[in-house]
Amino acid sequence: MTEPLFRCSGCGAEVTPSRAQPLPFRCPRAARGDDVDHVLVRVRPPGVVFRPGHEDNPFLRYRALSAAYALAKRDGLGDDAYVAIVERVDRAIATLEGRGFWVTPLVRADRLAEAIGGPALELWVKDETGNVSGSHKARHLMGILIYLEVARELGLLPGEPPRLAIASCGNAALAAAVVAGAGKRTLDVFIPPDASTSVTERLVKLGAHVEVCARSETSPAGDPCYHAFREAIARGSLPFCCQGGDNGVTIDGGETLGYEIAEAAPPLDALFVQVGGGALASSVIQGLRVARDAGVIAKLPRVYAVQTRGAFPLARAYERIALRLAARVPAAAPASDGARAGWLRDRAGAWLDEEMTHAATHRSEFMWPWEQTPHSVAHGILDDETYDWLSVVRGMFETGGHPLVVDEETLLRANRLGRDATGIAVDPTGSAGLAGLLELRRTDDRLAQGRHLVIFSGKDRDQP
Repeated sequence: MTEPLFRCSGCGAEVTPSRAQPLPFRCPRAARGDDVDHVLVRVRPPGVVFRPGHEDNPFLRYRALSAAYALAKRDGLGDDAYVAIVERVDRAIATLEGRGFWVTPLVRADRLAEAIGGPALELWVKDETGNVSGSHKARHLMGILIYLEVARELGLLPGEPPRLAIASCGNAALAAAVVAGAGKRTLDVFIPPDASTSVTERLVKLGAHVEVCARSETSPAGDPCYHAFREAIARGSLPFCCQGGDNGVTIDGGETLGYEIAEAAPPLDALFVQVGGGALASSVIQGLRVARDAGVIAKLPRVYAVQTRGAFPLARAYERIALRLAARVPAAAPASDGARAGWLRDRAGAWLDEEMTHAATHRSEFMWPWEQTPHSVAHGILDDETYDWLSVVRGMFETGGHPLVVDEETLLRANRLGRDATGIAVDPTGSAGLAGLLELRRTDDRLAQGRHLVIFSGKDRDQP
């Protein structure tokens, strides 16, 4: 019997790509209103080997860990043929974008650490601002396109390629347009009315079909762009997106960022990662977990998920699960968030699987659209829902981290400090993880000391 490539973290369904079902993007059991958080996650056999190649392109360097490579190997497509597919797509991206994929810089930011924390803080920055299309988002979409190209090479996708679809306000849409253009795929992009004019013009220049989706009093709860995206999927388009629930392969591509951190960073005490839809945090956590299971790193760092006061659905969901876990421990939980997080990790771990299963099968108790229209200078993390919330919440509980909700002043201060001390032209969304570190230093300075990593996830497009 062929081993499954994916398993749904919500219902347990196993998915094995075949000619009848070549694209394991969304759980086949997912049904509207079933209140189950269906997300397909990779199934890896025991004894996973983390053996990077020597290539600078992460999709070649870590190909043995990817879903597309597993499919290629299973169905007889050799390594040379797989490498040729990735190189062909990467060359096409470089033609459109001026550069292809390579491992992004990881730098020790001593000036930044001194500016915010003094000698007890060692700070590292993973710089994604120079990545394809200027953010980490292209990693997610490249993983999907490689999978599509492998499936086509194997004859699993005969006929005319279907349209692709994505909902986004900026970085994800640009990444999708570049990567889809390289694959000669037709892309529909659903954006809000306040999307940047420069972003919209670039999307059109790249050949994307743009549809503006406005909120109204009669609109259903949630992001109208996401609703339009789901309607396009129902009509037959493929989800070319950064939501794991709509396309599990998007997390697989994003895991390359976690692999790079695991391979290059020293042992970390904490990771601060900005969260909107959650794919970035989910991918990094799962990539680091693969590295830990393979013995590359000894343990996962404490994970702090950072959201804005404009919308923090992940923090709201975490708190509800935290209260359920704390109620099962026959002792009073500490009052501070940091102390309670460590207390839950050490004392409530025996019940974590059970509570996460409950959350996965009672989604509406924990995750629902933000009630107000969200606003923030960090507009790239203003998703009405955190679509990939479960894996991020689990990562925080397992490591003793917790959510950090930051205000606008802290977001702007973090951006100024980050740009001035590193010279990296990061935007306020991209530096929001650093804002989380500033918030932790304000509320629990003991935990804010140590060796920490932040991800500068996107460049400021108003800068040259």
